[in-house]
Amino acid sequence: MSEGKTASSLRLIQEADIKDKVVLIRVDHNTVKKGGIKDTTRIDASLGTIFNVVSRGGKPILMTHIGRPRDKKTGKINCLPDRSVSPIVAYLEKKLRIKIEVPDFSIHPETGITNIDRSIWASILRLREGAIGAIYLPNIRWFQGEQTDGPERSRLARKLASLAGVYVNDAFGSWRPHTSTFDITKYLPSYAGFLLQEEIKNLEKVLNPTRPFLAIVAGTKYDTKIGPLKELYKRVDHLILGGVMYNTFLSAKYGINIGAVPKEDIDLAQEFVRLDKGKGKIAELPLLVESENLGERKKGKIKTIAVKNFRKGERYNYILDADPDSFHDSLILDIIQSAKTILVNAVMGLIPHFREGSKALYKAVDGNRQALKLYGGGDTIEELKYSCPGIYMKGLDNPKCYYFTGGGTVLKALEEGSPFKIGPVERLLKR
Repeated sequence: MSEGKTASSLRLIQEADIKDKVVLIRVDHNTVKKGGIKDTTRIDASLGTIFNVVSRGGKPILMTHIGRPRDKKTGKINCLPDRSVSPIVAYLEKKLRIKIEVPDFSIHPETGITNIDRSIWASILRLREGAIGAIYLPNIRWFQGEQTDGPERSRLARKLASLAGVYVNDAFGSWRPHTSTFDITKYLPSYAGFLLQEEIKNLEKVLNPTRPFLAIVAGTKYDTKIGPLKELYKRVDHLILGGVMYNTFLSAKYGINIGAVPKEDIDLAQEFVRLDKGKGKIAELPLLVESENLGERKKGKIKTIAVKNFRKGERYNYILDADPDSFHDSLILDIIQSAKTILVNAVMGLIPHFREGSKALYKAVDGNRQALKLYGGGDTIEELKYSCPGIYMKGLDNPKCYYFTGGGTVLKALEEGSPFKIGPVERLLKR
């Protein structure tokens, strides 16, 4: 790990005095979509920290963000019911067999929750007396000051700190320095939860991999990934791209036009093309799935196209998946099979209609029995569970397989060269 730091360089929850104290725990339960839990992986991963706090006599108050309720342009916070913590609370109550209370704060239609009023103290009293097992705050991004600067930010930090005696960060997927992950540490003794510790230990295997090191990355946005990609490129022996990210790279390299790939992203990708010129680290998937429709799979409207047939100036419709046969290509298969460390942060196709590329990828990676396999990100894990449930379940008990809960955090740590340069983690270092 860079700078000689390890997870033990952090202030750890096991070192905290939490008996009879209210403990504010920042988790990453960003799993709710359209009013339901789309995947429980992130919630289940945090149970060890929650149970530890309760078993040692601590009184937990949980908080998480769900979605992006704040409009960046207008500043308006939309507190929609389908992005509430209610489904998470229902799941935890059933899982932990405890009663969890959600405070009922006043919500302004444009500015969200502007104040943590005194009504919460009745809930905290019930928490201390054991009438309830935990408190779960409403979606933390509904609170004014969570994602903004100014006096409302420091006011929220102080209000949150006033609720508890100890703060624990267990939200690996929430790497941005917001009030609930960063500012709060100014006011409370702060510690790293068990999940955060485990994620950082496994990040060391990405930052200092056993070689050959293969990374497989796919995403919908190229402009936000260019920084992490450039740093990742320096570290890998081979890189396989997918999704819009791969479409953008191909557009820049071959001078073609692919549907839904913006010109400004192609311009950015030119630098990446130059970076790989003469090196050949980027292993190109040879066969792709082109569709006349975006987001639909209609018979007669899709076909397989070959990268070797690309000609400058040609136009293509939407490329929405990697053809499964790409992962039977001898070069691609050899790269996957010979790797000793494999990082997979990739959903190859536009789900739910284009899943075959991802399925073929996960099977090819599973076929390498010697490699350490590190899967990163909620979307990747969710798709792996859906497309290849047997491979997912096998990985849970395999010491040579690890599932990160935050793919964006993995890429951010790669970009910074260390997880300890990420704001919320840096604030937990021993001084």
